[in-house]
This record gives sequence, structure tokens and C-alpha cells, in this order.
Amino acid sequence: MNNFLSDTTKYVNKALKFTDLSAGLSNKIITCNSTYTVRFGVRLRGEIFTFEGWRSVHSEHMEPTKGGIRFDLDTHAEEVEALAALMSYKCAIINVPYGGSKGGLKIDPSMWEKRELEKITRRFAQELIKRDLISPSMNVPAPDIGTSSREMAWIADEYRKIHPADINGAACVTGKPPSKNGLVGREEATGRGVQYIVREFFRNPDLLKLVKLDEDLSTKTFILQGLGNVGYHLSKFLTEDDNVKLIGISEFNGGIFNEDGINVEHAKKYFTKHKSFENYPKATFVKDSTLLLKRPCDILIPAARENVITEKNAGDINARLIVEAANGPISYKGNQILNRKNIFVIPDILANGGGVAVSYFEWVKNIRHIRFGRLEKRKNQLQINNLIEAIEAMTGKSMPNKYKSSFMDDIEEIDLIRSGLDDMMIDGFQSVKKEFLKTKKIPDFRTAAFKVAIDKIALSYDFIGL
Repeated sequence: MNNFLSDTTKYVNKALKFTDLSAGLSNKIITCNSTYTVRFGVRLRGEIFTFEGWRSVHSEHMEPTKGGIRFDLDTHAEEVEALAALMSYKCAIINVPYGGSKGGLKIDPSMWEKRELEKITRRFAQELIKRDLISPSMNVPAPDIGTSSREMAWIADEYRKIHPADINGAACVTGKPPSKNGLVGREEATGRGVQYIVREFFRNPDLLKLVKLDEDLSTKTFILQGLGNVGYHLSKFLTEDDNVKLIGISEFNGGIFNEDGINVEHAKKYFTKHKSFENYPKATFVKDSTLLLKRPCDILIPAARENVITEKNAGDINARLIVEAANGPISYKGNQILNRKNIFVIPDILANGGGVAVSYFEWVKNIRHIRFGRLEKRKNQLQINNLIEAIEAMTGKSMPNKYKSSFMDDIEEIDLIRSGLDDMMIDGFQSVKKEFLKTKKIPDFRTAAFKVAIDKIALSYDFIGL
């Protein structure tokens, strides 16, 4: 068993000790239901290339199952199974009615031209669709490492070709472009969700006491590991909306550090253009980016991939709080060391749930065939007009235009999406916090999060008669 899958199982087993579930049900919750392996050929550049991919279904306690598809040369079956398991627990914590699934294709996307990658993606989709491993009612993928809204659009189109009579076909995949039945706000969703979790943590004095921090986010610093989609968005939101100071960015080929702060927009543009931070003019380049993880800061946010913090470097971490924006960035042994150092960790199954939350909104929109807020728009405007008229009648004065215009501004779909996401992330956080404080013997927030998820999954199995 690979370390990532093994560590995930260890985390679950640790949480199971605080439940009264039977051994049989515990094993059922841990065990991945199925993993499909596919090997298919595609004619490219005058010859046939064979590709290997996987789609894992961890749990069908609720359907459809949900989880992204990553294109990565280092992916493998056990990694996909571990990620599928995390999806089950993640959905349970924030009350998204999905089981957990995940997919992976062993490929380096940068090695292929756009038209070639489209051909490969469509062939992979065909293999999964005909086995109901892509379906609006059975299994719904989304973007992950190496994929984006573009690949999701190709997959959705392939599903439509195979099932032209399925009126809900657009819901077979989420993370699509808004012009292709997607949802504005999906691309930013995971990063936005991390922001909401950070905000909620700093609203809780009982937790802040544990890390010896006050509630003022504007005085805090953070270091980011991984400036991909998630890392970029969460950094943008934390720095621009909450005035948290970004002092370091760690990437696979080096990083940058500046105690006075880093402009994430400028850094992103530079890295996108140069594929490296070397010679970056507004911060100190650090060739060995792992050294940045050891720098003192208030918040450390790993936002790339698994096993970034292990027993080899956990003892050198100097952050007060770690927020796991990536899946599985801390190994089991690394987590034990962090616990001994009293470094508070908000785990991945809570912190990065924003992506699947907004994916759920997109799926619902595709099933309903109408955008959010459309049916209520005129009613809401009428109610606001009546409220303004009532206030003016009671006071005998006209409401100033600056207040009236703020009332009258239309509520856009993105506002509803962000509001719903905020609500789901806060509810998830508070359910974990309640378990953490209630069960005195639970050693850390991660174990509390897994227990919350396990209890909900077990209840679902009970309802279906298992």
C-alpha cells in the first residue's frame, strides 16, 4: 500500500477509536468499493500511444459519487483510491449529498498539443462513460491537477454524443466553462472556501487561545506552498479581502520570500511567463523551496499535492496554524510531530471542501435547468421597493441615493454561490469544532473532522439498511 493511501487509512482508524461502530461497518467505511483500470490506444503523430487511467469509487452511501479527474504522470491506482476516500469524508462534513470518487490519467499534459490532448481526453471519457463512471446520476467528475474547465467541456460533449436523449446530460461533469452550462465562481471555489475557513477560525477565541493568536487577520502573515489554481485564488482573497500578508511562495523549482509582503498577482504573472521564480525582482529567490516551509509565520498553507510535510521536516515547521488547501499534504508521522509541537492543523477534508460544494451547486443548476435566483429576482426587487417606500413613509424623508442604490443593486448568481459556500463551510467548521471540544480525548482537529464524517456516513448506511 502506498504511503498516501496507508496514511489516509491510519487517520480513519484513529478516528474510529472514538466511535462505537462495529468492526464490519468500520471496515466497510474504510474500504474502497471499486477501482476501474483502463488502458486505451490513441493514434497520434503517426503511431499508436497507449495510456493508462483509473476511476475509483470509494463509497456509494449517497449517489451520485463525486470527485475530480487529474492528469499527472505520477498518478497511480492507490493515489486515486486515497483521493476518492477523502472525497467521501469531505462531502460528509459539509453535507454535500455525494459519495466519494476520483479519477486519474497517467499523462504529462505539457507534452501534448491541444488537439492531441482533446483526442486523449475524449477517448478516456468514452471508456468511463460506457461503464457509468461518468454519469449525472451515478458518477460526476470535476477538474483536478492537470485538468481544467476545458477538459470538462470535452468530457461533457462526449457524454452528449453517447447519450443524446439524456436531458440532464450537462450534469455529467462539473467545473465546465460558464458558456457550457458551468457556473461562475467554480474556478475560484476551492480557494474561496479556504478563505472562509481561515476567517471562521479567527472568529473563534477558544481555538485562537490554543495557537496564541488574536482575531485580527490584518496583522497575520502566511506562506504558501503551490501557486496553482487553488493557491493563487486563496492568496488573492486573503491578501486583498482580509489584508493577510503573503511573505513566501514555495514552488517545485524554487521559491520567493519577502518579509514586507508579496503581490500575488505580480508573482503569478511572473511565474506563468518564466516557469520559475529565479531572478524575480521583488523578493528573494530561494533555490531550495523546502526551506521556506521552515520560516516563521502565522499561517502555513500547503496548496499543491500530498506528502509535502513528513517526519523529515515536520520538526522544523515554525507556523502557528497550518491550513491544508491540498489533499494529503501532511503524512501521518508528520502530523504526529506537529501535534507534539502544538501546531494546529485544519485538515484537507474540511479546508478544501469549497470545490465540491460549488460543484454541487453547478450540478443542481444543470438538473434544474435554470440559473440560481432567476425565479425570485422580481419578487425580491418588489419587496425591496416596498421596504424603501415604508421607511420613507414612516420617516417623512427620502432615503439617500447611496443607500437606495445599494438596496436596489441586483443580487447576481455569483453572490448566491458565495453566500451558499460560506454557509456550508462555516457549518462544516462548527460541526468539527463541536466534536473537537466535546470529546476531550480527541487529540486534534483532524481526528475530530474524520469522526464527524464517519458518523454521517455510518448514519447513511443505517438508513439504507446496511
